Amino acid sequence: MRKDALLLIGGLAFALLCAIAILKQHYEVLALPFVIGVVYLSLKRLDILLLAIVFFTPLSLNLEDLEMGGIGFYFPTEPLLFGVLGIFILKILSGKSIDPVIYKHPIAIFTYVFLGWTFFTSLTSEMPVVSFKFLLAKMWYIGPMFFLLVHIFKKKENMDKFILLYVLSLMIVIIYTVIQHSGFGFDKQSGHVVMKPFFKDHTSYGAVIAMFLPVIVGKLFSGSAKLYLRIFMVSAFIVILVGLILSYTRAAWVSVIAGAAIFFVLWLRIKLNAILATLVLMIGFFFVFQDQILINLERNDQDSSDNLTEHAESISNVSTDASNLERLNRWNCALEMWKERPILGWGPGVYQFVYAPFQRSNDLTIISTNNADLGNAHSEYLGPLSEQGLPGMLIMIALVYLVTAMSFRMYFTQTNKETRVLLTSVYIGLMTYFIHGLVNNYLDSDKASVPFWGFLAILVAIDLFHSKKASARLDLTAE
Repeated sequence: MRKDALLLIGGLAFALLCAIAILKQHYEVLALPFVIGVVYLSLKRLDILLLAIVFFTPLSLNLEDLEMGGIGFYFPTEPLLFGVLGIFILKILSGKSIDPVIYKHPIAIFTYVFLGWTFFTSLTSEMPVVSFKFLLAKMWYIGPMFFLLVHIFKKKENMDKFILLYVLSLMIVIIYTVIQHSGFGFDKQSGHVVMKPFFKDHTSYGAVIAMFLPVIVGKLFSGSAKLYLRIFMVSAFIVILVGLILSYTRAAWVSVIAGAAIFFVLWLRIKLNAILATLVLMIGFFFVFQDQILINLERNDQDSSDNLTEHAESISNVSTDASNLERLNRWNCALEMWKERPILGWGPGVYQFVYAPFQRSNDLTIISTNNADLGNAHSEYLGPLSEQGLPGMLIMIALVYLVTAMSFRMYFTQTNKETRVLLTSVYIGLMTYFIHGLVNNYLDSDKASVPFWGFLAILVAIDLFHSKKASARLDLTAE
């Protein structure tokens, strides 16, 4: 009875407080229950809070795009991630952190190298304030969405929850986008913007959809899901496939096709060494015959189009397609910036503010700009090259190799079919992003960063807690 009385008094007091706040136009008071709930979850059920962040990620809004005081972060995800990062740091300082084995994993060691080099190059940056903000943003993704997720992924069902929650939210955004798009007759031009305000453009939208398509296919073929989950997955597959096609994102289409090729490589059980040797030969072939290849590419004058076939054919058009030509312009700028500062680069996150003087007149296109308002280097590899020097690009390439080597090893040794399907589909999802990253980069946004680091967390969790290696380690510990 006493508890009921206290709840009643508390409820009446809050209702009175809300009434006074509305009369005084202090509407921020209405967010108090939300704040209290977040604080409670952060202290008692951090796993629920992390999964809630995952769900809200596709639905988050960039306050800067909404012209709310010029604040450049995604709400509610990034403020929540910043808070969770603070809790994570406090847990580390208090000695009550995550499973220590996580800190020793090769992917975890990669994050130390990455953050360490980002910190060092921020000190030497052309714009230190911008670079340290870039570093802080990376930390609030890596801490919660990698280290803490690996820890909660010790429970296998949490990996499924991560995927299902993001997919459910992404489906809402896709359905909204398709409805908006239908009002314009599904034409290409409107297809570039109808996903706003949830995604800034069609390329980031397509990249995220491409990441989840292999995972959905994997879930369909895992064979263990309950009937209602299989119905949901079939629905998700249809919605996501429609979203991918109508995104008009050529790089996303290519990345999915490349992901399918990687699946067949795994299915045929081709060894990684053979793949690397083939890749080296292909790169060598390109450099030997680059003039002939470029001449053939320049013969393609098919511009991007509402016709899906013609739009696909425009992928290799480097003679008249403005989007492709502008990428070449940005890449040339990145290379010129690297030549001037080859080791330390210009500073993390500063490319868009300093690249303009490096544009050559013969590279300029109808969409070129000298303002820092139309994106960055359009590459997850050339961007770090210009901003953090050669080590920055090598660190990114090293991550691709680490993820691939780990995934191949686990694929060949994993005996549980469901787990093998999960790791395969998540690895292919990551590879779609690494491939897409050749021509675009989105890890400065929550939309791509949350699934990117979350997928890495799934692979590491499988390696540490749901594999033969994990069983052997547990047996040794028991002895």
